[in-house]
Amino acid sequence: MRWAALALVFNALVWGLSWWPFRQFEGQGLHPLWATVLIYLPTVAVILAFRPQAMAQLLRERPLWVLMLAAGTTNAAFNWAAVIGDVVRVVLLFYLMPLWSVLLARWLLNEPLTWAAGARIVLALLGAGIVLGAPATDGRWVLPLPQSLPDGLGLLGGFAFALNNVMLRRQAHRPEEGRALAMFAGGAVVAGALATVLSAQGRIAWPLAGGAWPWWMPAGVLAMSAIFLCANLALQFGASRLPANVSSVLMLSEVLFAAASAALLGAGVISGSLLVGGALIVLAAVWAAREPAP
Repeated sequence: MRWAALALVFNALVWGLSWWPFRQFEGQGLHPLWATVLIYLPTVAVILAFRPQAMAQLLRERPLWVLMLAAGTTNAAFNWAAVIGDVVRVVLLFYLMPLWSVLLARWLLNEPLTWAAGARIVLALLGAGIVLGAPATDGRWVLPLPQSLPDGLGLLGGFAFALNNVMLRRQAHRPEEGRALAMFAGGAVVAGALATVLSAQGRIAWPLAGGAWPWWMPAGVLAMSAIFLCANLALQFGASRLPANVSSVLMLSEVLFAAASAALLGAGVISGSLLVGGALIVLAAVWAAREPAP
């Protein structure tokens, strides 16, 4: 039990600190979308090398395409938002996931909408309203809507992550290697398609457009690929050995890791309203995590 719990905390630590290396890559001219592509491609190659049948499963099963799109959107949106926005704010908006999970589970899994689920929706929406609300220049409060591109990407990433989790439950009967390939390939395909369009329009730079990278860049990208693969394996190890509600609560430690590191390194500001709104969002997530599985 202890090793399983530590594995989940390690996974949360990796994702909670992932914003920092992406910002280092961006500082050298590698946009986070292109960095996502380069990080996930080696993992896809490893899966295909050891489980070549996964490709046939992915091509044959259309629900896996939805999983690939959801996983890819999650990674592209979160990585991009965490580089260009306030990390604490982005992570909190991302963890509105329980709100989206309730609605998607009702639609895709026919799960009942209980009073407790409704209360969590209200709690999460209240927290989101406090996080998104900002005083206008004359002191009045603006509507609690996304105020910037990072806000929108954080919300989109959380919705996609909820869809990813619901699709994993819906496709739990399918072979594991097909689901794994769909998730990792999605990280490369979705980010790659978006990055290609934006680069062709001149909105972001192509890789190596600014000249040769410093020596540590290729090594750093490969290291991140290996770390993400280890984090995924740790997640599978821990989640398969602990009750789902315990796993979900432990994974919420990502919020703590991201907030603490961002505050210490100057990548986020923890204001009073952010604390209150974030506490409501996390409370809704913990409440959802402690609900018995349907």
